[in-house]
Amino acid sequence: MKIALLTQHGKESLLAPILGEGLGASLHRVEGFDTDTLGTFTRERPRQGSQLEAAARKAELALELSDSEWGLGSEGAFHLDPYLSLLPWNTEMLVLIERRTGHRITALAHAKAQSIDLDVKGWEALVAAAERAGFPQHHLVVRGDGPDGPVLAKGVACLQGLRKVFQRAHAADPERTLHVENDLRAHTNPTRQTVIRQAGLDLVRRFQCRCPQCQAPGFGLLRAEPGAPCASCGTPTRMPRAEVWSCPSCGHEGLKPRPQPVVADPQRCDVCNP
Repeated sequence: MKIALLTQHGKESLLAPILGEGLGASLHRVEGFDTDTLGTFTRERPRQGSQLEAAARKAELALELSDSEWGLGSEGAFHLDPYLSLLPWNTEMLVLIERRTGHRITALAHAKAQSIDLDVKGWEALVAAAERAGFPQHHLVVRGDGPDGPVLAKGVACLQGLRKVFQRAHAADPERTLHVENDLRAHTNPTRQTVIRQAGLDLVRRFQCRCPQCQAPGFGLLRAEPGAPCASCGTPTRMPRAEVWSCPSCGHEGLKPRPQPVVADPQRCDVCNP
């Protein structure tokens, strides 16, 4: 099984061992296309379309630029957590497309992200922000004049490099406020790399799971089905009671109950905690 991956940020080194062991696949990186033209995390070029559409487009380009049987696209997104909207969150999506049939398998992983956004003034404040960002293992982006300001440097990977960025900015304007954020590209953010690997494991699981209707690979989780009863009053809540699994080939859906007992905390119940 030969898979082409379109990337310029080192994702092949993260996914090749997982897909090789799990699927017996040979993964190779496709060159000849600048994926930054599809969108950048530093926002010079906004992403066109959804995360799923972007990952699928990369998989299609991987097929166009190679002779592989399968094309693989990867796309990450950063936002607030889906639970309380308090924590920075990373969602990684993989789309695998078969050349012959056009069959698609989509995999997903998400977790807390290493992603800060801080305005600072002065060297000590800049160093403190860098420490919060997990620097130097996690690289930095430094902007001038707030989160929408011009990028002064990205991929900052050492204290000496950070000092040079500060000195240039300070020489131009000693009172200038700098904006510090994590560089979210895959090769500069080890926390994101972990989530990409998790998405690779999900892809292996989905590929190995056959649809009970048509036997195509990729049968997997589509969405959660709400309705878990409240542990106190028994009223159905918005918490999941089961999972809806779906086939990307024929569209067949099946309900998969969650491990019992499935009850919701009364704090999540609209009756007990209106």
